[in-house]
Amino acid sequence: MRKLIFSILCVVCVASFMACNDTETYAEQKEKERSAINKYIADSAVNVISEAKFFAQDSTTDVSKNEFVLFESSGVYMQIIRKGCGEKLKDGETATVLCRFTERNLKKGADSIQLTNENLTYSSIPEKMSVKNTSGTFSASFEKGASIMYYAYGSTSVPSGWLTPLTYINLGRLVNDGDEIAKVRLIVPHTQGQAYASQNVYPCLYDITYERGR
Repeated sequence: MRKLIFSILCVVCVASFMACNDTETYAEQKEKERSAINKYIADSAVNVISEAKFFAQDSTTDVSKNEFVLFESSGVYMQIIRKGCGEKLKDGETATVLCRFTERNLKKGADSIQLTNENLTYSSIPEKMSVKNTSGTFSASFEKGASIMYYAYGSTSVPSGWLTPLTYINLGRLVNDGDEIAKVRLIVPHTQGQAYASQNVYPCLYDITYERGR
């Protein structure tokens, strides 16, 4: 728990430092965000595909070609690494979803891990969130007692970018040999991100798994 608190304090300190830089205009901050995203795309040889191509491929991305689909309306880039076992969340259904994730601040570089529960210290503490599908629109909230994101950023609101994959992936549990839970990689701009990213205008790179809770 001490390590958890220390890690979260580090995140808070970094975000507070960024907030102190009030000499930049919002337009300048957005331009730096766009530059950070473009740098990651170039450095990682990301192959950006259109939504039309994504849908033509049965809503999949070719990982061997490092494909990411860009959703123009939100600015979120998504790579589906695994669609996962189980089935999609049905219209009108509410489910508990467990996530393991790594968050990187792309303004500080793709190797800059800002927050994660994918290590030995936090491996037994997946993010737990309640997700509802209402006519294809997803809403979700973190459970206060089971969320590093909540402890770090002080909000039960799930970043909109985290909900983007739910239209396309399955939610299941590891029951049979060969089962795999869904996994995605996301580039999330500040408008779709967590509270500090939104406040300080920076994009995050996420690796996230999604598993249906009991």
